[in-house]
Amino acid sequence: MTDAPAWQRSRWKKVQAAAIAALGTPLVEALGGTYRWREWGVEHLRDVTREGRQPILALWHGRILAATLYFRDRGVVAMTSENFDGEWVAQLMRRFGYQAARGSTSRGGARALAQLRREMAAGYPAALTVDGPRGPARVAQPGAAWLASATGNPIVPFHIEADRFWSTRSWDRHQVPKPGATLAIAIGRPIDVPARAEESDIEVGRRQVEQALFALEEQTVALLSRRT
Repeated sequence: MTDAPAWQRSRWKKVQAAAIAALGTPLVEALGGTYRWREWGVEHLRDVTREGRQPILALWHGRILAATLYFRDRGVVAMTSENFDGEWVAQLMRRFGYQAARGSTSRGGARALAQLRREMAAGYPAALTVDGPRGPARVAQPGAAWLASATGNPIVPFHIEADRFWSTRSWDRHQVPKPGATLAIAIGRPIDVPARAEESDIEVGRRQVEQALFALEEQTVALLSRRT
């Protein structure tokens, strides 16, 4: 394992990752319990499962926290990076009913996509942050389109927005909804990519995902502005 990341060779780092996940779980649980949700497009997700297929959930990296709460305990296999942050995120997500495929565009991506392909063949939904793990923010990468072509399952893009939140200083400006916030989720129409797709087909799929996420963001803003 000489080619393993430095943190994987550090017992202390492994202890730190486990501790962050253990301490973070009740905090996320408590925070999530205060949220109110508004939904749009849920039927698109239902349609995919009625067809006997599994969704490839596609989102921006900056919405992982809210998405973890919304899609919890559904057996989703989520792609997380192999760095230290990816480790504690993966451990935390497991506590919310997720499985992890470890890899990213910068390291282990092909291996992680291959694992997602196997898990989807076994009947599990998948999730990818399409601009992760390092950005550029809100620029979709081709991984979701490749997976859709390889599995025959559709990409289901979604966006979540909160009416009150903190933003981190990280590249993705990760959104942390404040206690008592109202969250809106907009789920888009499924996007299919042809089997054995060529590079041009993958690019078309990538662009469709990117455009859909921008449109869904507008939909969530409209949901939050609506009077109840």
